[in-house]
Amino acid sequence: MKTAIITDSNSGITQEEAKQIGIYVVPMPVLIDGDIFYEDITLTQDGFYEKLKENASVSTSQPNPEEVANIWLQALKEYDEIVYIPMSSGLSETCHTLQHFVETDERFNGKVFVVDNQRISITQKQSVFDAINMAKEGKTGKEIADRLIEDKLKASIYIMVDTLKYLKKGGRLTPAVAAIGTLLKIKPVLQIQGFKLDQYAKVRKLTDAKITIINALKNDLEVRFSEERKAGKMLIAVAHTQNFEEAEKFESELKSAFPDIEVAITDPLSLSVSCHIGPGAIAAACMIKY
Repeated sequence: MKTAIITDSNSGITQEEAKQIGIYVVPMPVLIDGDIFYEDITLTQDGFYEKLKENASVSTSQPNPEEVANIWLQALKEYDEIVYIPMSSGLSETCHTLQHFVETDERFNGKVFVVDNQRISITQKQSVFDAINMAKEGKTGKEIADRLIEDKLKASIYIMVDTLKYLKKGGRLTPAVAAIGTLLKIKPVLQIQGFKLDQYAKVRKLTDAKITIINALKNDLEVRFSEERKAGKMLIAVAHTQNFEEAEKFESELKSAFPDIEVAITDPLSLSVSCHIGPGAIAAACMIKY
């Protein structure tokens, strides 16, 4: 039984990287001033941020199920079944849409397992790596999907937002609150615990944001994930939005703060998150690894 692993570009896995590791990546559609672009196909990270700077109307959208189906059909020419790992259902209806699509389409029912494991960006990417390793061990699509769902909430993401402009644009802050926050130079720290993008803390300096995130990770690793940490099963990753230099520095700080844990990934945040928070953000996540 050969099992294909497929994800979407919210994972941060590029088309080139997908070829290298032997998986498929569905490019997510991005709407810019009413025109559709596809992440890492017709829209680069730099191109996306240029449009943000130009104050273009930018939003992300669900992929067309038939376009996803074409990628699945291509994979099924070589593989017996598919594990599909989309972005968290807490952040998009894509997962539920495709689960229903599989259930009602005889081409895919019983062959495609759409995994709602509540991941996005660097945590979603780790789920893909875990699925690849399980497939190499000969596990079936259902076994892989079940394991990913079992571990779905064993991850945390914390994000420092550099500007309130995009939270205001997306309706997550009222104009008055955003204006006061900008005046006071507040940099919110947000969190993703499997579902929505929520506020975690408010700080005024990058150094305070880093300390806040490190302390949040310490709490997770000492309380929620203490057993997994003892077993050497936890991983830390760093992400950013057009802020690679600071992300690299933060990576070094996290290695010092957590010498017993591998700090493995420094990636750009996915465009689905980036359109809500804008450039200049840094983030860190801890997650279980298979």
